[in-house]
Amino acid sequence: MTEFDMPAGLLAEGRQGDNSPPMSVGDLASAVKRTVEDRFGRIRVRGEISGWKRHSSGHCYFTLKDDSACIDAVIWRGQAAGLAFRPEDGAEVIATAKITTYPARSKYQLVVERMELAGEGALMALLERRRRALAAEGLFDPARKRALPFLPRVIGVVTSPTGAVIRDILHRLEDRCPTRVIVWPVPVQGEGAAAKIAAAIRGFADYETRPDLLIVARGGGSIEDLWAFNEEEVVRAAAQSPIPLISAVGHETDTTLIDHASDLRAPTPTAAAEIAVPVRAELLALLDELSARKRRCLTKRASDARERLALTACRWPGAETLLGTRRQRLDEVGERLPRGLSARAHKAAALMNLTAARLRPDLLAQKLARAGDQLVSAAKMLPLVHPDRPLGRGFVRVTAAADGRTLTHAADARAAGRLLLRFGDGELPASVDGSAESAPPPAPKAKVERGRPRPYVPPQPNLFD
Repeated sequence: MTEFDMPAGLLAEGRQGDNSPPMSVGDLASAVKRTVEDRFGRIRVRGEISGWKRHSSGHCYFTLKDDSACIDAVIWRGQAAGLAFRPEDGAEVIATAKITTYPARSKYQLVVERMELAGEGALMALLERRRRALAAEGLFDPARKRALPFLPRVIGVVTSPTGAVIRDILHRLEDRCPTRVIVWPVPVQGEGAAAKIAAAIRGFADYETRPDLLIVARGGGSIEDLWAFNEEEVVRAAAQSPIPLISAVGHETDTTLIDHASDLRAPTPTAAAEIAVPVRAELLALLDELSARKRRCLTKRASDARERLALTACRWPGAETLLGTRRQRLDEVGERLPRGLSARAHKAAALMNLTAARLRPDLLAQKLARAGDQLVSAAKMLPLVHPDRPLGRGFVRVTAAADGRTLTHAADARAAGRLLLRFGDGELPASVDGSAESAPPPAPKAKVERGRPRPYVPPQPNLFD
């Protein structure tokens, strides 16, 4: 019977012949870690990326899997920054890594030092997946594309400062239409190229001298050489650019994702320069042609107008024909005018003589006497029709205290509220609710003749005013 077959006791005790003292968990985990690292060292693993996640620290965590198994992997921040492509789920890659264990969780994992796409087929599959995803977001929608300016004053170029591309663009612009060009130098392939290209496209939007048009250009190359222009951040920067953008990446047969996001794709960088500006000589020739056409049109229009005027003038009657009758009428009226004035003056003089014979002073005196009698009669009637005459016989005139209106209806008195009662010998204030304000001093009493108050007689107006 071995020691493993012996029944367990309550306390762990060393036994005779026991040469394997117990190990701590940490010692065992360290031993396993050393064994795995010594056994495998640096290896290359092929698999599909799943669960790709970039931590805020810059480290990236993911899983490599195939049809039968999966293994966790990590790539530290320094190595992640040096990747030639942006990893994403579904990409098939070959990772150069060291296998190690993670004692805190009793698991093993790959520490990736280098990662590449597993052949051109995997690269094209990744490109197609990315294209479909970005197209689903609407970044390639033709309705988003804008018209290019006809004659841009400033053109921004994002490309490598060295090489034939920038020289070709500048040379073609100089030949066609000299324009101010601002070059934003960037690497067009390799590590960090995509981030710098995207930063240049976004930077031109905030540049002090903002271009009217952008050209993103690169010469031809393999799909690996052009891969920076397939990166998501470059495509998004091109789609979101507030400045119209021409993509001129590679040769005519090369296609990158930035071509779909740009406002216009040029087959070559030289073609982009040709698209960007018209030919200055052709513009000048067109201006000369338009100027000549304008002069010809004005000359012909003036000539046609003169011809129409001449034809119309031939049909007009002469001045004597138009004015002869009116001149004759004027002569006749001129001859009749003195006779008419003389006859009118004689008629007026006769009428005046006839009227003067009937104007006598005694007639005027009789009319004045009759008018005086009528005036005296009217003055005698005036006291009889005065509104205050009935007040001497016990009547009262009710007026509104506010504006002095004479009130003839109870409804008007209730609406006025405060009243003024006029008697034959004075006035008293009153109100509709029965209360009355203190009365003003009574007016002087009228002189009484034969027991009756003397009727009010207003002063007689001046008859000659």
